[in-house]
Amino acid sequence: MAAALLLTTQFSQAQELRFNANHKFKIVQFTDIHWISDNPASEEAGERMREVLDAERPDLVVFTGDVIFAKPAADALTKALAPTIERGIPFAVTWGNHDDEQDMTRAELSAFIKDMKGNLTSHTEGISGETNYTLSIKSADGKRDAAAIYIFDSNSYSQMENVKGYDWIKHDQVAWYLERSKAFTAANGGQPLPALAFFHIPLPEMRDMTRNENIFMVGTRKEMVCAPEINTGLATAMLTAGDVMGLFVGHDHVNDYVVDWYGILMGYGRFTGGKTVYHDIPQGNGARVIELTENSRDIHTWIRIKGGKIINEVNFPSDAQ
Repeated sequence: MAAALLLTTQFSQAQELRFNANHKFKIVQFTDIHWISDNPASEEAGERMREVLDAERPDLVVFTGDVIFAKPAADALTKALAPTIERGIPFAVTWGNHDDEQDMTRAELSAFIKDMKGNLTSHTEGISGETNYTLSIKSADGKRDAAAIYIFDSNSYSQMENVKGYDWIKHDQVAWYLERSKAFTAANGGQPLPALAFFHIPLPEMRDMTRNENIFMVGTRKEMVCAPEINTGLATAMLTAGDVMGLFVGHDHVNDYVVDWYGILMGYGRFTGGKTVYHDIPQGNGARVIELTENSRDIHTWIRIKGGKIINEVNFPSDAQ
C-alpha cells in the first residue's frame, strides 16, 4: 500500500513551484470564503482576495476549505477562485466541512476544478478523504526539491454515533504522511525536507495549547477551538519525522493566531469571507501570508487586511525564543 501511495502522489504535480532568485517562496492562504453566488456580501471576499494578491504577488495560493456555502456549487466555486485564476497564480485546494453540503460531492468538486488554470489540487487513492497530496518546491536553480507542502483532507463530521462533533484526520492519512515524509527525507540525503502542512479543521493540540499560559502566541483568539474529540497523532507524527515547520488551518472564523508547539508553528489563516457567515474578527477579513527561505527552517508570516495593512508579523522560531 505504501509504495502505491508514493506512486500516486509523487507525480501528480503538473506545474513546477520554485524558490525565486532571492531564494524566497511566498504563499497566500485564503480560508473560509463561504461564497454565496447570489449574495452581494460575497464581493467583500472577492475584493479582499484581489487586494491581497496584487499587494503580495505570491508564488502559490492555498485555499484551506469552506470555499463555498450555497448552491449552485459550480458557480460559487468559479467565482471564489476567479481572483487567483485571473492572475495566473498556481493554487491548491483542500475542502472543508461545508463545501460538499451543497449540490456536489468532494470528488465532484475536485473534478470540476481539475483543469482550471494553475490548479495543483490532487488526490491520493486508497486513503480517507479527497484532498490529500503533496507539492514540491524546487530550489532556485531547479535541481532539487528544497521544500515540501502537505495538503490534508480533515474530513467533515464524526461518523461515529457515540462521538459528536467534527471528524478527524484518519490513521491511514497519518501513515500516508509518514511514508511521504520518509521518501522526501531519503531523497534529501537523510535530512528532513523543510515542510509546511495545510488543512481545514484544527488539531486537538491547538485547543490544548491555549490552556498553557506560558505559550508563545501572536494574533487574535476570540473563539473556542473547534477541534475533533479524537486525536489520531498527526502532530506527534510530524514532530517525530522532523520535517514540518508549520501547519495552518481555518474553520474558526475569529481566530487567526499562531502558537509554538514544541518547535512547530501551529496557526490559523485569516478569515477571508464576506458577511455571508459570522464575521466579527477585529479589523475585518484578510489573508495569511507565509514566506519561506531556501535552505532554512525559518518561517516569516503575517496577516494582510483591508487597505494593505499588515498585522501580526512573526519570524519563527526566533521570535519565540
